[in-house]
Amino acid sequence: MKLFPALLMTAMLLLALPAANADVLLLEAIAQAPANSADGVPRPTRGLSMPQVRSRYGEPARELPWVGDPPITRWEYNDFTVYFEHQFVINSVIHR
Repeated sequence: MKLFPALLMTAMLLLALPAANADVLLLEAIAQAPANSADGVPRPTRGLSMPQVRSRYGEPARELPWVGDPPITRWEYNDFTVYFEHQFVINSVIHR
């Protein structure tokens, strides 16, 4: 009788593995794709300043105020969102 709960728990863990693996693979693929790669959406790359982003990509549709320490600011454009630490781009993400 003690064997049944252990078998049940093992079966549940094995069923959860494929779903967890798929999420990780998608995130890895997104992280490895260059910012201006074949995805067809040009967007800011790491290290650009806020004025550089504004001059190259125009005014964002929405600017959110900074949060946290160090301050992280988010600018939302129609096709992507840009994240800044202080005044510099740390990441840009395509909207899907």
